[in-house]
Amino acid sequence: MSLTRRQLLRATAAAAVLAPLVPAVTGCAPGEVVPETQFGARLPIPPLDEGTLDGGTRTFRLAPQAGTHEFVPGKPAQTMGYNGAYLGPTLRAARGERVRVAVENRLTEATTVHFHGMVLPAAADGGPHAMINPGASTNPEWTIDQPAATLWYHPHPHGSTEKQVGYGLAGLFILDEPGTNEAAALPHTYGVDDIPLIVQDRRLDADGKITFDPAGNSLGTLGNSIAANGTLGAVLSVTTQRVRLRILNASNGRWFKFGLADHRPFHMVASDGGLLAAPLELTSVQLSPAERAEIVVELKPGESVMLRSFAPDLGRVNPPDAFGGGKEFDVVRLDAAASLAPSAALPAAFAALPAPEGTTTAVSRSFTFNGRSINNKTMDMNRIDFTAAPGEAEVWFVDNVSAYQHNVHVHGVQFRLVDIDGKQPPPERAGWKDTIPLLPREQNRIAFRMPKYADSEHPYMYHCHLLTHEDEGMMGQFLVAEAGAAGPAGSGTPSPHQHG
Repeated sequence: MSLTRRQLLRATAAAAVLAPLVPAVTGCAPGEVVPETQFGARLPIPPLDEGTLDGGTRTFRLAPQAGTHEFVPGKPAQTMGYNGAYLGPTLRAARGERVRVAVENRLTEATTVHFHGMVLPAAADGGPHAMINPGASTNPEWTIDQPAATLWYHPHPHGSTEKQVGYGLAGLFILDEPGTNEAAALPHTYGVDDIPLIVQDRRLDADGKITFDPAGNSLGTLGNSIAANGTLGAVLSVTTQRVRLRILNASNGRWFKFGLADHRPFHMVASDGGLLAAPLELTSVQLSPAERAEIVVELKPGESVMLRSFAPDLGRVNPPDAFGGGKEFDVVRLDAAASLAPSAALPAAFAALPAPEGTTTAVSRSFTFNGRSINNKTMDMNRIDFTAAPGEAEVWFVDNVSAYQHNVHVHGVQFRLVDIDGKQPPPERAGWKDTIPLLPREQNRIAFRMPKYADSEHPYMYHCHLLTHEDEGMMGQFLVAEAGAAGPAGSGTPSPHQHG
């Protein structure tokens, strides 16, 4: 595709901080009444699991299982969770450590556990080929070899990811990097001034049970209720001058634009794959499904402020408030204590980020997202879309030629966003990423190095992380293998597309 043709294809009113929320009706049935949410429930903190050391390997145990969880008091809903009824523990390990995750499937259906954002061998990645049958177990193992970051884990069974994530299978995986001053420079006491925040919209019926959109829409199910760590109307009691929020958009299709209700600035310190070059002062940060942002908020003694999602920018959709645009709602209230413990000042800068590698000498590939297809193909578990060399520099041109939004997640790597339609990306997307939004009629160029782990049998995935799109086939797969290595039956290695 020539550049000319590609271009043709791409042809807040804030409520009072303490006011109760009436969530936006988005993706709901016409005329459906969304109940008012009162804020007052304590924000639960997922348990921290640092594993156990076994012969030098840090071992975690996860058991996906069914349970019940009350989004609405007195109205239990059928859910899924890891080691419990809903969501999962926060796993924590450090760079250089050997880790093992022992997974025992206690569900009545097959599942996988994908380690989203982790740089690891394809055999340990937990994609749709790594199915774990009911009652079966698996023990993926690898060495952590990437900077400190907030990653996450979730199921990835082809065709039923939306259901399993929607019922609650998700958890954070925090990586630390020994020998850096990050812990001293940023709030770092888990559950005190370092807070995991898993944000999801959930479509609840009159009985408080999780439902999915039976008619379908361009994004899949959009919820009528907003849960923070599984709780509606959650309140975080803040006891320190500054608090670090590790925000994950774990929704199936909802986009969020996070900010504080009074529009005060905060500092974003990290994106998907780790620290930015320096703290970035913002008043909002937008996250598509699966993206993460670490932000540091400063409070004064005795005050309250609401973390809100303002109307997201969804690009050139028609009408502009379609697919969840034009809506805003409150997420979690931050209540500062009458006396706050002092916090260290934020550093002026973190470690410098290197320039994206190989943008002129890398292998170049093109991917066109449209409908539920990538390059006019839908997912085929028996087809390998291309084979790449271990550690090779790659540049991908990713075009969204449709009239509504997608995003793209690449397994096994952290990449840099080079440009959007040839223009420099916004600073909040300038760091390490594994997922980026794809707005309508927009082209994104990303650069990265392929994983170093050669494997001619187990593929990595690339796909839209709007889970309905993923389940309906908006996904491809690639091998990382030495030249001449044979892939699975039906595999191919199309020639890289060269761009002028």
